[in-house]
Amino acid sequence: MTEAKENLNYQKIIAIVGVVLFAFKIVAWYLTNSVAILTDALESTINVISGFIGLYSLYISAQPRDRNHPYGHGKIEFISAAVEGTLIFVAGLVIIYEAIINLTEPHPVGKLDYGILLVSITALVNYGVGYVAVQRGKKNNSLALIASGKHLQSDTYSTIGIVVGLILLYLTRLAWLDSVVALVFAGLILYTGYKIIRGSLAGIMDEADEELLNKVVALLQKSRRENWIDMHNLRIIKYGSRLHLDCHLTVPWYLTVLEAHKEVAALEKLVRDNFGESVEMFVHMDACEDFSCSICTKDDCQVRKHSFENRFEWTLENILRNQKHNVETARAK
Repeated sequence: MTEAKENLNYQKIIAIVGVVLFAFKIVAWYLTNSVAILTDALESTINVISGFIGLYSLYISAQPRDRNHPYGHGKIEFISAAVEGTLIFVAGLVIIYEAIINLTEPHPVGKLDYGILLVSITALVNYGVGYVAVQRGKKNNSLALIASGKHLQSDTYSTIGIVVGLILLYLTRLAWLDSVVALVFAGLILYTGYKIIRGSLAGIMDEADEELLNKVVALLQKSRRENWIDMHNLRIIKYGSRLHLDCHLTVPWYLTVLEAHKEVAALEKLVRDNFGESVEMFVHMDACEDFSCSICTKDDCQVRKHSFENRFEWTLENILRNQKHNVETARAK
């Protein structure tokens, strides 16, 4: 099963779970008349809507490349995450509004034991499904799946707060606790929404993912072959679950086309073995020049013009530059 299809299938589970848990919370609100449970149910409507938005976006993202979308449809995941993050943020504002209203005009509550049980069940299920969604999203580079998972987890946190508030309310009968706990966890929901929106905008704007870049550079440095004399202008762009990586690779000038192609194939295999089959690579081949000799570690070179002086270590700072390296830049590392 491809990563895109795996993401899509799990998003279907998220959408179904969202509908079932929403029904649970509506029943709990009907039994208790608690404003905290009502706000939790309101947030669950966002879960249901965003679940289906995420499902649609992953369906589009899984479509193959076509003439109008030569890089695929993965960018839809960033748009989906932005919408979902906005909905989460709005849900937080709604919860704050309802909690403040309830502080001024408290509602009588009842059957809290049933409400606590039903809402606790939804919290456990939400967190479990959300945790798996985030892990799969990170594994498959799916921002939409990560956003859905974080949304479910944020719903869990707010639900836990509501359960704590309901327990305290059950024990003390202090009606204002219903609203205070809801206000506290509304802040957490707002922060989660902001983080998802921030991540989606970064993807839309092709912002560099330094964590990913550091992992790629460390892998290349650790596994570099002797014919990989140098590398520069490394760039990575995300398109949903797909990664597009391009770079300039310097190899000995005397390699045949077939030999040079084998070096590129080895580079592509290295990256795919460590980052998944969803990686697309575009490698521009550069022939070594006279100044390359001083940083070239190839032992059996028969046409070397200058002696080796200093090994050039690839780092995030130097490998991103659109500039061929020489012994001076190696010394300045």
